[in-house]
Amino acid sequence: MYVERIISQWEQDEETEAVVCGTVRLTRGQARRQLFQLGHALRRQGLAPGDGVGLFVGNRAETVLLVLAVHMIGCRAVMMRVEPGPGELAASIDRSGARVVVVDSAYGQQARQAVERCTSEPILLGLGETGSDVFANVLALAAQCPQERPEAAPAPGTSDVVTVLYTGGTLGRPKLAAYGRTAYEVMTAGADAARLQQPPGGDRALLVPPLTHIGGHLVMLYALLTGSVLVVLPRWEADAARTALREEEITITALAPPMLHQLLDHPHCGPGAFPHLRQINTGGTPIAPSRLRQVVATFGPIIFQGYGQTECMAITSMPPTDLPSLSDITSPLWRSCGRPLPGTDLEIRDEDGVPLPQGQAGEVYVRSPVVMLGYWQDPVRSAEALDTAGWLRTGDIGYLDEGGHLYLVDRSKDVIVTGATSNNVYSRVLEDFLQTLPGVHHAAAVGVPDESFGERVKVFLTPAEGIDADAVAEAVTAELGPLYTPHETVLLPSLPMTPIGKVDKKALRRSS
Repeated sequence: MYVERIISQWEQDEETEAVVCGTVRLTRGQARRQLFQLGHALRRQGLAPGDGVGLFVGNRAETVLLVLAVHMIGCRAVMMRVEPGPGELAASIDRSGARVVVVDSAYGQQARQAVERCTSEPILLGLGETGSDVFANVLALAAQCPQERPEAAPAPGTSDVVTVLYTGGTLGRPKLAAYGRTAYEVMTAGADAARLQQPPGGDRALLVPPLTHIGGHLVMLYALLTGSVLVVLPRWEADAARTALREEEITITALAPPMLHQLLDHPHCGPGAFPHLRQINTGGTPIAPSRLRQVVATFGPIIFQGYGQTECMAITSMPPTDLPSLSDITSPLWRSCGRPLPGTDLEIRDEDGVPLPQGQAGEVYVRSPVVMLGYWQDPVRSAEALDTAGWLRTGDIGYLDEGGHLYLVDRSKDVIVTGATSNNVYSRVLEDFLQTLPGVHHAAAVGVPDESFGERVKVFLTPAEGIDADAVAEAVTAELGPLYTPHETVLLPSLPMTPIGKVDKKALRRSS
């Protein structure tokens, strides 16, 4: 497993920094010894290889070590998001079969409410003091354990589940994407190739997305597998990110498009603000072409776009060398999320699963060594997502051009079906156009129920100055046609965001 590579690196140059988070600065030697102590502490809870360990934790240096410790002792890491309410969290714990759940001190009350609803009885451990006698402090337990490496666990088989990630689902029936060792082997090989591109002394990587989400997990893997210093941002704030990027001399980071927007809008983030930054990775949701050009103009040609999802770690890549010049604003490549990664197959299919010709929009299907094994203990929904040939239905709508570049136009569930003939309005097409209008900083489009047409288009805008809703509607009609015309325009000081930096369209629909 990948942990062996990290431990081997941490045995070298023990005084070199390994993990940084705020005032916590761990050298490789300190990180390695604390990792071993955490492994012993978890083993003393009666855990055996293959047992599930739920991680209901935030971004901390200790969280990094905790993930590694779970894998080091051969257990299954169950990544639990903080967004769901107690009922959904309880269902995730029960469905995952986690024997131990480690709870961050910030989420103690939320976890207690969830556990009260569980049908299982997991052992609860606090990552720090939680203010409750229910949780034993795993850090205090680890401090009493040996600093030598625990007994090695058997290597997982190809079908053994190593990591489980929450990816939504209906209330009480969470979907948990399960990954095995193959995905980690691919990521390790990718890290080996990435090391050839690193500056002397290696990278300093800023981790911004939550560690328990796929994006944060990948940043952690990249940094540690390449021997880089991992700098952890506890929570997203544009000013805190700006400070970390500059003071920690960050060379590489990953930011969701809304995070990039906020960084671009920060008054102290102009050209030259981050002289050490050599690469910005973005993905999770498409970035508007106008904003992408602004990133290149501000920070230089260092933006790497990618497309992936919880069910498939990485699908496409769009390096800056594939982008057109800033003067070529009409090039369609500004809207592309790149070409398939090596070893990845893509097809665009219709509702019946039949492949579509180039240029025609349909559902994106992907086959890759980093596709999930399936949904944990959920054969019905696994069969719905994965066919017998290993193709994953992504739920995304897109098309391919003649060069093999993928263009995403919507999530299948976000397509707004409206009009007398029930036509599709692709929210990304509308949002990208709205963000070209003067005074519009951010835009989101959703469908809301309509008795006559099934759904109608509603848009939410954050303005830099006064915006006339009628003028917005007229501009949309003139450019995209009457089907895209907003029936209602709402101005907000900011759009609601999920913890991973995506626009929270569920919250916008609830407000409608």
